[in-house]
Amino acid sequence: MSTHEAIIEWSRGDQDFADNLYSRGHDWRFDGGTVVRGSSAPTSVPAPMSDLAAVDPEEALVAALSSCHMLFFLAFARKDGFVIDSYRDAATGLLGRDDRGKTSITVITLRPAAVFSGEARPDSAALEALHHRAHAACYIANSIHAEVRIEPV
Repeated sequence: MSTHEAIIEWSRGDQDFADNLYSRGHDWRFDGGTVVRGSSAPTSVPAPMSDLAAVDPEEALVAALSSCHMLFFLAFARKDGFVIDSYRDAATGLLGRDDRGKTSITVITLRPAAVFSGEARPDSAALEALHHRAHAACYIANSIHAEVRIEPV
């Protein structure tokens, strides 16, 4: 087992808090020194209270799932003797009402496109199997209850 941490920091500064017009912008700090600007989604809290250039939690969830899937996909492809030159995923998450009536990310769709080189190239069945294995192994996919769709490009 392992522990994974992030420090989330927000400060009001000189903004009024009672009027609900304060900035939702904040920082995500990770152990390697990376700082990512976070904010509420502009669909939840309109700009300028939301920082349009920042990553919102919904985007972060979609990115985390996509990244996890990719990392397992790359590992399994390598073990199977395939060489991948590049990988791109145009992932999306749908915010809606779940079966409990709660607002949640109800569907995440991954659209991975891998470019292979070398002599060994997966056929469509092997590619589907790689994605299935990656999804089954992905820690993030195993942690959420949203439907996850994978639509390789």
